[in-house]
Amino acid sequence: MSTPADTQSKPETLTIRMGSEERNLIERAARLSGKSRDDFILDVLRRASEDALLDQINIVASPEAYAEFLARLESPPAPNARLLKTMQTKAPWDKK
Repeated sequence: MSTPADTQSKPETLTIRMGSEERNLIERAARLSGKSRDDFILDVLRRASEDALLDQINIVASPEAYAEFLARLESPPAPNARLLKTMQTKAPWDKK
């Protein structure tokens, strides 16, 4: 059975077909991020793959823990100095 270290030490090739419009877009984005096209594509694919897997994670909780979780979500936070300051501070895009 291979370990993650084994798979990382032996790069494999992935072939993908795309139109010139998509290729130009990827080339521009890679240049702007200071990466090679291959590194850029690999980073984007890795992030998208991780997101897809994380979307499938199930969190299991007892009925009591779930009820507590819902109660906390539905109850407003207690007023405190930090919350009051945040609520009274103008958003950066509203400052003019």
